[in-house]
Amino acid sequence: MNELLTIGQLADRTGLTVRTLRFWSDAGVVPPADRSAGGYRLYDAAGVARVELVRTLRELGIALDDVRRVLDGQATVAEVAEAHVAALDAQIRSLKVSRAVLSTVSQRGSTAEETALMNRLARLSAAERVQIIDAFKAEVFGGLLLDPELRDKVRDMRIELPDDPTPEQVDAWIELAELVQGKDFQARMRAFLELNTAGPSARIWWARQVVGKVAEARESGIRPDEPAAATLVSDLFGPADPDAVLAGLEAGIDAGAERYRRLVALVRGQRSAPDATEDLQWLAAALRAAYPAAAGR
Repeated sequence: MNELLTIGQLADRTGLTVRTLRFWSDAGVVPPADRSAGGYRLYDAAGVARVELVRTLRELGIALDDVRRVLDGQATVAEVAEAHVAALDAQIRSLKVSRAVLSTVSQRGSTAEETALMNRLARLSAAERVQIIDAFKAEVFGGLLLDPELRDKVRDMRIELPDDPTPEQVDAWIELAELVQGKDFQARMRAFLELNTAGPSARIWWARQVVGKVAEARESGIRPDEPAAATLVSDLFGPADPDAVLAGLEAGIDAGAERYRRLVALVRGQRSAPDATEDLQWLAAALRAAYPAAAGR
């Protein structure tokens, strides 16, 4: 094809609208081969082939700027396609989260305000969600003298929605995101951790066997003010300062550490031990009964 086509003829040849072709031409991806005496755009055979390539890339969803880079030789189709695959993957993940949010909304019968909040928190980008958790960890754990094993555990623990979250995980993430951004919760958790990241009181929170023994005592019908409860407390903490143990225990209950632990497990899709708040409250009562001086501090 040696003749030059007007933009109208090019539209007829390709099946595209004149408006689309003019937009592409103005964007520099389909420049005219020449202009008529009246200044109208004219296109040659290479222009027709270029239009077909642009159409193919655009139908694949590739942005016009990336199309221009390919046509100008700044990037290969393969490189642009690889980047586009990554972008599509991110969009798919976002859509899956949105779907899970809508499913949660339909199950909960949420109000308009709750729905707006759920969408705002759940549709944050992965980087933004990580930033929320990192900011919380920096505020709560920053500067604490943690033992190396616990420090590494805190640093490496990711609290992130999976690519295809369940409605329960979305619900847990929304609750967790609200919780960890609260200054009051951060302060209470900081106070709790300052008392519970070292020494005997840490055994209450970082080892579940303590809670397990308390649960067994409760199931046996032992009351916290009975001698058997005092014996259990002595076995658990030995010569440890009961003041320090009780202070750390009450700080954790006040902070809602068990709620935080369970929300984290839900978001990560992990099996979680049952909420032990009632067991810990029983243990606090047993400590007060066994050590009246600590209770009256």
